[in-house]
This record gives sequence, structure tokens and C-alpha cells, in this order.
Amino acid sequence: MRGTFTRWRRGAASGATALLMLAGAVGLAATPAAAAGVGTEPVSSYTFNSAPGDYIGQGGTGSYKAPRANVVAENPAAFDPGLIRVWVSDEDVTWTIEFAGARGELLKPGVYRNAERTAFRTGRSPGLSVGGDGRGCNEVHGQFTVNQVAHDAEGTVTLLDATFTQHCGSADAPPLKGTVKYRALPLSFAYDSDPGNWIGQGTKNTYTGSTSTFEVQGTDEDLTYEASGKRADWSVRLTPPEGEKLVTGRLYRAERFSGDGIAGLDVTAFHRGCNLSTGEFTLTRLVTDDATGEVKAFAATFTQRCDDAEGALRGTVRYFA
Repeated sequence: MRGTFTRWRRGAASGATALLMLAGAVGLAATPAAAAGVGTEPVSSYTFNSAPGDYIGQGGTGSYKAPRANVVAENPAAFDPGLIRVWVSDEDVTWTIEFAGARGELLKPGVYRNAERTAFRTGRSPGLSVGGDGRGCNEVHGQFTVNQVAHDAEGTVTLLDATFTQHCGSADAPPLKGTVKYRALPLSFAYDSDPGNWIGQGTKNTYTGSTSTFEVQGTDEDLTYEASGKRADWSVRLTPPEGEKLVTGRLYRAERFSGDGIAGLDVTAFHRGCNLSTGEFTLTRLVTDDATGEVKAFAATFTQRCDDAEGALRGTVRYFA
């Protein structure tokens, strides 16, 4: 029997590490650094795909990644604190990518539509300007998405993860599309479900910081992850077999509730949950506080089957790792 459910947690630790990387939130910038300490290094990179006829990219593609390429982010104008400029250079070319909110507003995660050339944006329009190899646009039409952004106490950008689409000269000009990362770590939730699965009911989706918020609570003995966005609230609870702690690299055989020799896996969404379930999960990364075991960052994959149904729900969690 299936139906609505009531969420509950057992033994969840207090002081949850919240995801939402709001502009100007100083403390959140430390979370990626903690994950990097166990082998997940922040990424600084730029990739682009230019349609034939695009003036800036000349119909080509490119990929640049630090340390081979130089990738630097800055806030270049004291009178325009919402402007972030990223410089990307190697031996052959220099790119500049600018993102800005409406004048007087800091960038935060979200989707920014109807962007105008950064230096000449009007009213409440956001700003976007991408140029390279000595080429720039007199007029820009476009949009961009900010998945992660953070500033330190002085307002200097410390982290950025964004994508963009730029039309140079007119709204119907061939597009230039790209992705920019500055000291960014993976942060997302994705799922795919079979038609007979009770939770996902044959749907699939990916959630990123531009539309969604993420939160982790608990320890290596009882971990709950939540993703909220796109009209859905997801909860993923992972527990090791009784008397054990979660470790990376192990394939855990799981049921809804953990016990002797069996791990616990309970994934709920859309006000639907399993009364009984079977499945498995693997943690590929796990960062915990040495003293308390509180989870700071982790990455995992899972498969869950509800009750006796054959349809599976598969998912991937990336929380700063």
C-alpha cells in the first residue's frame, strides 16, 4: 500500500550546513574548502560553444581550465558592486566574461533573463558581456544562470558557477553559449525513474543552485539530504548497518530501515514515500567533522525500489564533493 507520508528524522545533528550560496554570505565560502581537503579540488574553468555566424566565438568551441589556463575573478568597479568579471587567458587568447545584476544589486543564485551589455544596462536589466581575442559586442541580448556565488567580508567574489547565452548585435544573432566556474565544487541533485516507480513515476530531472536549495543534516551514522526546487521537495536518508558508520566506496544493500547487516535508504518526494523498499547506495565522497562526525560534504548514488514494484528510482547527489 502506498500513500502520503510524514517526514521524520532519527538522531539528526543540529547545526545543519545550509547550501544556499547567497551573495555576501561570508561563512558559506568555507564549505567548498573543507571538501577540497579530502581530494575534491575546486574547479576554475571556462568552456564555450559558438554557433556559425557568431562574431565573438567565430563558430568555434573552446575549453580552458586552471592551472593550465589562468582564470581570475574580480569585482572591478567599486561603484558597481554587483558586477563580476572573469579573466581567462592562455598562450593564445584572452577572454573576459562579465555578469551583473540590476544596478545596485549583488548577484545571487537564479536565472537572469533579458540581459543587456554590462556597462550600458538600463533600468532593472541584468548585465552580460563576453568578449575574446580582441572582439566584443556593441549591443548584447542574452541571459545567464548563476548556480553558486559567494563573496568575502570585503565583498570580493570567492566562488562562481554560471552559464550564459549571448547574442551579439541583435536578439536573433547566432548564439554564443558558455560555462564559467571559479573555485566551484559540484552541487546538484539528479534522478531518473522507471514508469512503474511510485516516487518518480517515470520522470527525471536535475536540480542546480539556480532553481533549488540543498541542505544536509546528520552524521556518518545517520545522514539526511534535502533538495527543494521546481515544485518538488526531495529527502534522501542514508544510514549504515546497525553499529557501523558510513564509509566511501562500499556498495550498501539497503531497505527502508537499517538493521543488523543492512543499511537504510529512504527517498521521498512529491508527498510520496515507500512503506517498504529495497535498494542500494554508494558514497563516493564523504567529508565529516573529525570530532562530531557531522557531515560537511558528500557525493552518493542510489537506487530504490518501492514495495514489490519492479520500477526503480535512481539518483545522484553532489553536495560540495
